[in-house]
Amino acid sequence: MTAKTSMRTSNPSTSPQAPSPSIPYRQIRAAYDSNTIVFYQAYSSTIALPAVAAQKLNASPAFKPTRMTWLKPSWAWMMYRSSYSFKDPGQEIILAIKMTHARFRQLLLQASVSGHGEPMTAADKAKPVRVQWDPERSIRLAMLPYRSIQIGVSGEVGVTWVEEWIDGIEDVTDMARRLKKVLDEDAEVGEEGLIRRGLMPSEKVYELDEGLRTILRMDDR
Repeated sequence: MTAKTSMRTSNPSTSPQAPSPSIPYRQIRAAYDSNTIVFYQAYSSTIALPAVAAQKLNASPAFKPTRMTWLKPSWAWMMYRSSYSFKDPGQEIILAIKMTHARFRQLLLQASVSGHGEPMTAADKAKPVRVQWDPERSIRLAMLPYRSIQIGVSGEVGVTWVEEWIDGIEDVTDMARRLKKVLDEDAEVGEEGLIRRGLMPSEKVYELDEGLRTILRMDDR
């Protein structure tokens, strides 16, 4: 594991920046290619290092298969959630996890949306996949005026995802820590420069059909 860099924060804003007319309020943005999409998760080294070595998220007995696990396609939101991997020992290793587009869509078909201002029905609560739309973050952790998707999986679907649906696991902690160091040292660097340096992925809009957009309540506010 890499040595820790500066622990200075990037002064994340608690109020949204001015809205961008080009970005919808709810939209999935992710790094993906023709076969797979990438999600991020942060774990303790006890869980993460065996997972990378075995290419199995449940390689360590410390991994709890019954606990809901949250998939985050936004690199910036993962940086916010884990404080660039410096938040606590339980999030000290950041993993990039790949799954196929077909499997991803299978997850979304079983999803219910929480946190949209209405009580969840019993049918929604019974679904094994939970979606939350949380405020997106800039790479310096400022709150943005549009949302980023978080996908929680649990139960039998969560077990299937862990055991059969993961196509690759990579430790990207060093990338996060080098990113933090550059942000601390260069107040002017922007996202394009960070992408060129390999310190953040190039994320694109991930399009879904109308059926999935309805399930995910993507046109709600």
